[in-house]
Amino acid sequence: MSKKPEDDDFGKPLSGGASEVAIPLEEDLLIIRGKDSFLLVGKAGSRFPLCIETPDDEYCQAVDPDDLIIVSMPEGGPVGQARMMLELIRQYHIPLVVLPKGHPGSKRLSMVVSVAPEILLACDIQRGTHPEQHLICSSMELSGLLLTGISGGVMMKNLPPGVVIEHVNPENYPTDKQQ
Repeated sequence: MSKKPEDDDFGKPLSGGASEVAIPLEEDLLIIRGKDSFLLVGKAGSRFPLCIETPDDEYCQAVDPDDLIIVSMPEGGPVGQARMMLELIRQYHIPLVVLPKGHPGSKRLSMVVSVAPEILLACDIQRGTHPEQHLICSSMELSGLLLTGISGGVMMKNLPPGVVIEHVNPENYPTDKQQ
């Protein structure tokens, strides 16, 4: 976990249950953990175009430095895997691929990603089938959480009870499997 000297509580886990909370976030990452699932949250950090490939079209959206990149792992899994996905978008600007509704591969997606200024978590959507970046598939325990990128941080609304928020240093979760 990272720690900033000006704020003694910066690196400590926070628990859910608050209706609205602002959390500092710059170059580090946040993990929002439920009992069985988690989100990895990072800031875009720079302005870049993000291409989104759908079954019928391709479109690009502008990503701003304070926009959020959120990787959702509704059944949990390795944090390093989620970090790889986040960095592929943040550093390398890979395009996002959207599956058509009803695609059988949707059931095998262990993680999904959204990039936007504000992102709402929902458990009632099919994984990987939403080109709209304001919405991301999540577990039931995190559904309803709304995250908004703000200058120097992230605003969270409808934080479910029982979740834990931790600041992490990305180096603690390497993307290289050889450790």
